[in-house]
Amino acid sequence: MSNSSIADLIFSHARSHNAWSNRPVTDAQLRALYEHLKWGPTSVNCSPARFIFLRTSEAKEKLKPALAPGNVDKTLSAPIVAIVAFDTRFYERLPALFPHNPAVASWFEGVEKQEFAHTTAFRNGTLQGAYLIAAARAQGLDCAPMSGFNNAAVDQLFLTAPR
Repeated sequence: MSNSSIADLIFSHARSHNAWSNRPVTDAQLRALYEHLKWGPTSVNCSPARFIFLRTSEAKEKLKPALAPGNVDKTLSAPIVAIVAFDTRFYERLPALFPHNPAVASWFEGVEKQEFAHTTAFRNGTLQGAYLIAAARAQGLDCAPMSGFNNAAVDQLFLTAPR
């Protein structure tokens, strides 16, 4: 595929979709998506994004109460739903991710730096979400990024450890 064809696939022909083909998204495709996006540039290589892929009807039904009404049918009918989250303690991995300056973790450590760590994780996790979309589009997969959901509910349903 030529470079212009890939760019067209990723950008020019990549509008948000509201309906899906019946093609499943395979584990191999998900692994390939991650392999393509994982080293995309983020500030100080912080890579704070965490991805949860919902494939089963049960997993998508669990998400349903957190969705805005206009997004329910589209989400439940998708072959896979990706939740893009971020880890605010990403800096614990910086000595491995940014080895030429392992002291950079100290920029984010401590209570007084929590807001900076949160802002950095949000910004760069969002950027990695965009890399996920570009990798999916490069594989010819349709995408529909959404903001129509209750973030706190998604956190509670999928990101909070059971007590």
